[in-house]
Amino acid sequence: MAEEHKHEESIMEKIAEKIHGHGDSSSSSSSSDSDDDKKSSSLKTKVYRLFGREQPVHKVFGGGKPADIFLWRNKKVSGGVLGAATVSWILFELLEYNLLTLFGHISILTLAVLFLWSSASTFIHKTTPHIPEVHIPEEVVLQLASGLRIEINRGFTVLRDIASGRDLKKFLLVIAGLWVLSKVGSSCNFLTLIYIATVLLFTIPVLYEKYDDKVDDFGEKAMREIKKQYVVFDEKVLSKVMSKIPKGAFYKKKD
Repeated sequence: MAEEHKHEESIMEKIAEKIHGHGDSSSSSSSSDSDDDKKSSSLKTKVYRLFGREQPVHKVFGGGKPADIFLWRNKKVSGGVLGAATVSWILFELLEYNLLTLFGHISILTLAVLFLWSSASTFIHKTTPHIPEVHIPEEVVLQLASGLRIEINRGFTVLRDIASGRDLKKFLLVIAGLWVLSKVGSSCNFLTLIYIATVLLFTIPVLYEKYDDKVDDFGEKAMREIKKQYVVFDEKVLSKVMSKIPKGAFYKKKD
């Protein structure tokens, strides 16, 4: 009996060891999984995004119907808007059509067709054309005006900070951007510039959304190189220029 009792105890000890070993392996595997998750999450947080983007491109554009149009979620509407912009540019720029003349001719043609159709429908016993009621929603106009106001105020704040001499780097970037804009404006008129901006708005975001990983990788390398060149430029040029300028040129002495 004693031998049988010892045999049963040895069997129970082996079963307990297996259970504890399985628990330790599962806990170790879970801990390793959690470590892997932490590593993957840390790697994800370290991924460089162009312009500090933290949200998907669709969310950056507002996540509504305008974002769907710019990113070609609705291909019919996007193609229609881009096609209308192209036709308008051809008419006004290449054919040198006048806006008021075009509006007058289109209105005359549309009203004449609808009037003749409505008048003839009573004689040929067919239904009259359905003319929809067109109205601009107040909410859309208020949202557009509010967004435009926020961006304009932000631009004024940036210009004020630059004019106050607080950020030399931002000042040089803005001056370079305005110089490029003046050169582009001297080579093409305002209508062509608006059309180029429209085409870029309908092509660059959708391409960036498709190839964002490659673009972000290239942008990270480009930003590193730009920062290196700026450090060299700062040491050789800017620091020497700023050392020769008296501090009173930027800041007033306190009484």
